[in-house]
Amino acid sequence: MSEAFLHQVREIVGDRHCLTTAEAMAPYLGEERGTYRGQALLVARPGSTDEVAKLVALCARLGVGMVPQGGNTGLCGGAVPENGQIVLALARLDRVRALDAANRTLTVEAGCILSAVQTEAETADLLFPLSLAAEGSCQIGGNLSTNAGGTGVLRYGNARELVLGLEVVLPDGQVWNGLRGLRKDNTGYDLKQLFLGAEGTLGIITAATLKLFPRPRDIATAWVGFEHPARLIELLGRLEAASGGAVTACELIPRLGLDFVLAHIPDTRAPLKQAHPWHGLIELSSPRPDGNLTALLEETLGMALADGLIDDATVADSLAKAAVLWRLRESLPAAQKPEGASLKHDVALPLSALPDFLTQATEAVETAIAGVRVCAFGHIGDGNIHFNLSQPRDMSAEAFLKRREAIAHRVHDIVMAMGGSFSAEHGIGRLKRPDMARYKSPVELDLMRRLKAALDPQGIMNPGKVVG
Repeated sequence: MSEAFLHQVREIVGDRHCLTTAEAMAPYLGEERGTYRGQALLVARPGSTDEVAKLVALCARLGVGMVPQGGNTGLCGGAVPENGQIVLALARLDRVRALDAANRTLTVEAGCILSAVQTEAETADLLFPLSLAAEGSCQIGGNLSTNAGGTGVLRYGNARELVLGLEVVLPDGQVWNGLRGLRKDNTGYDLKQLFLGAEGTLGIITAATLKLFPRPRDIATAWVGFEHPARLIELLGRLEAASGGAVTACELIPRLGLDFVLAHIPDTRAPLKQAHPWHGLIELSSPRPDGNLTALLEETLGMALADGLIDDATVADSLAKAAVLWRLRESLPAAQKPEGASLKHDVALPLSALPDFLTQATEAVETAIAGVRVCAFGHIGDGNIHFNLSQPRDMSAEAFLKRREAIAHRVHDIVMAMGGSFSAEHGIGRLKRPDMARYKSPVELDLMRRLKAALDPQGIMNPGKVVG
């Protein structure tokens, strides 16, 4: 790194926001799971779109690779730099630019924390529905760049479906201002979709205009126990028909996962008197305060019990009790950590294929690794399962993790044969690039690479991620 380059970066962002020491850069060089750790020439912390544009233009002139980074809560190594690159940490781009309550839109900068975006929407008595476990630290730019999912996808869709407009710094330093709050704009290519889910490989999202929704006034939450995942899928269908589409979330929890939570998460207890092979967490919501959703939920669950579809159920009689149930579900990833090393697979399938997938994939991994513990949970309402494996009690973490690639192939082969996806909501990053080559068709890969080459001919935008 030349002194001239360093001087120019400091001129753009200021000395305080140009980090060069190992100690200062350390938090920006690894990722949450600890799988990847890289090195960087420096970490720049721009405070405006103009500063991002100037940094990108500088790097473009010199051919320096850039890694945009939000809250660094990703799970696929997509925000980790390699040698000879700089990190553009966007936390200082944290301003709310506009809240249009009548149009139900909110325009925010990329560094805004997701929970802060939710809170800002609430000031207008509206809802921004994207919700996930890391919402207290993840940033909206990263959420959009990875097309984040979360618990509300069943009702509201993935992150890309919650965006009306974007502001993006292109690989040559130009700024595309597409911050339009329009539901209808039929004027050619929908350019924002190029950057949503692209993980910073085509440009850097610096701001977004987001869709807002009426806030729920009536919420009903239940925990159910049953024998087989197919039962929850049938129950979901009944509830959607009975409620007119008011189901907001439908989560699948295995007995093993609940056991992990009860063993390792303080102040938790089983919601049902008896243990069941599988559990479900269901939520209905309506913007009408008199939606009578609790009565509807109780009636539908009562019929399901009478029909033998489920074996037990409890309906939360307050928001506080609903929060207790949600804490059990949201604690699953943390509760798995004390059980040793994990191999994790973020997959999606058609609802009709999920039960067979769970059966076949469980048999495949148990055959491959004796004693492996399958902890499959997730957003069954939208077909997204986190097919997680905990190491056998008699196997070392090192030996277990060495099986990552072979096990991933077994699981993903089954997923793809059933018409599914090997990445439902976590993105590609570095972790799943080999899967892109293994499972994407030559036509799909060629289209992606041609887009990359057209927009980023030097290959300086988040090098080594997604397709190159």
